[in-house]
Amino acid sequence: MAFFRKFSLGNFGEKKKDMPEGQWRQCGGCKAMLHELELSGNLQVCPKCGHHHPLDSGSRVASLIDGGTWEPMDEGLRTENPLGFKAYKEKVEANVKKTGINEAIVTGRGLLKRHPVTLGVMDFRFQGASMGSVVGEKVTRAIETATMERRACVIVSASGGARMHEGILSLMQMAKTSGALALHHEAGLPFISILTHPTFGGTTASFATLGDLILAEPKSIIGFAGPVVIRETTHQKLPPGFQTAEFMLEHGLVDRIVDRHALRDMLGQFLGYLMPALPPEPEPVTGSVGEEAAVEV
Repeated sequence: MAFFRKFSLGNFGEKKKDMPEGQWRQCGGCKAMLHELELSGNLQVCPKCGHHHPLDSGSRVASLIDGGTWEPMDEGLRTENPLGFKAYKEKVEANVKKTGINEAIVTGRGLLKRHPVTLGVMDFRFQGASMGSVVGEKVTRAIETATMERRACVIVSASGGARMHEGILSLMQMAKTSGALALHHEAGLPFISILTHPTFGGTTASFATLGDLILAEPKSIIGFAGPVVIRETTHQKLPPGFQTAEFMLEHGLVDRIVDRHALRDMLGQFLGYLMPALPPEPEPVTGSVGEEAAVEV
């Protein structure tokens, strides 16, 4: 007679069929189970531990730009397959369908706390926000538009690095974006770079770390190569917290770590130091023309 019986998943009954799929997510920080509505209403920040989950480009734009002032730029730019990389075009089309955007960055112009800016937001959902020729072109055009229209430029980065499917054409974007920023700097206009999790590779090695001010979200991982590659190459033990935003702040790469909820106000404050805002909109005049004329007399 067997005293022990091996249990299988079937012994615990059928899976509940009334549990909606895709509505719960485990926090990457405290491991708590969070409802998607709870996260989306809190800018994808865990209300329990403050862990910053990835934020899509549309939500990021809405969280920063003054309502009714956003004008998208270069939405029609689409990447080709210049090197004939196998299945690259199909991968891009799948990402377009999944995300609803045409490339790994969204750019446009608008007002941020009444300050005229061009804004670029990289979206990690699209091919790991890798920087190909179209991403580099859109970043460059956003910078050049800011220079021409005397605006500040703000770019929110999150990237796995250069896009290998485009080879040298991808790497060329590092020089192109950096050159545009040099002209923007010569014009005496500010560029604020915001680093989010993760920011790596050619993006880090070019425009993302060339800001007049470099801000980062808490605990973002920032670097050129990954820690495993660095450890295997240098044969050195990496220090605690290596490549975190906090480590970069301590060593001078990052100027300030800013919680996502405070980012818009902080940017408005910095832009107030660096360039004037538009004058406030005039308050609407009440009363009829006849009443106003009577008051003037």
